[in-house]
Amino acid sequence: MNIYGDTEQEKIIDDLQKWFEENKKLPNKIDRIYLTRFYLRTSKNIEATKKLLEDNFALRSKYPNIFFNRDPESQETRNTADLASDSAFRYIVPLPGQTPEKERVTLFKLKNTDPEKLHFVDDVKTLIMIYDYCLSMPDLEIQDIPYITEGPIQIIDMQGISMGHVTRTSPKILTVLLQYLQNFCPGTIKGIHLINCPMYVNMMFTVAKPFLKKQIIDVIHFHNDGLGTLCAYVPLELLPLEYGGKAGRLTKIADDILSGIQAKRGYIMDPNYWTIME
Repeated sequence: MNIYGDTEQEKIIDDLQKWFEENKKLPNKIDRIYLTRFYLRTSKNIEATKKLLEDNFALRSKYPNIFFNRDPESQETRNTADLASDSAFRYIVPLPGQTPEKERVTLFKLKNTDPEKLHFVDDVKTLIMIYDYCLSMPDLEIQDIPYITEGPIQIIDMQGISMGHVTRTSPKILTVLLQYLQNFCPGTIKGIHLINCPMYVNMMFTVAKPFLKKQIIDVIHFHNDGLGTLCAYVPLELLPLEYGGKAGRLTKIADDILSGIQAKRGYIMDPNYWTIME
């Protein structure tokens, strides 16, 4: 979907931005692409968009330890970055291209599999920071026209994840993250695919299931046969070379994300976009 819609839609976004900036329950500023995603998630319902925005930032204010004071160059971010695949900022990697259903695919993969290296609160904080960055950018550009896709689809590579990682998670922070992804973020999850699943993954899912809505449970898929059944949902060519695809090397894809986040460091750190000024 073209980010910049017709004249009518752009007028609505103008009005929503003005409403946002004048609302004492919200920060002083909002990125226009980020705002447009809220509007599209609610099927272009103006009142529902306003409520979703207020709920989103109310949740952020309630949990400042994971939503505020983010810095792409901080030590806590570097700690998280060291976990992910191959080098910095590989915690969550949006892949180029889209599925035939116009969904965007992201990949999560550990680099350092030592459970002692897991810093769960900092890791969630960094994940949300990267997500906020991605949501302020177009998903695709076709002939210089920016588009928002229907996704996201999340692929989680479970290789190297052990019970040691599970015991170092925070149930409270995990619950907040799930609430954010299910109810308050400007995007509807289309699929969560766990690949290279160990035997204990069913136990993990049983623990998390009470915190999940039915619409989330319905889009979670477990793949124990490598990538065979995954290809029914995500074309192989969309995956990195390391997974047999044609999207380029994971290191190069992630380097591009790192460069983008660093270029928008001012936006990520500016409290006017994230903090409610009382």
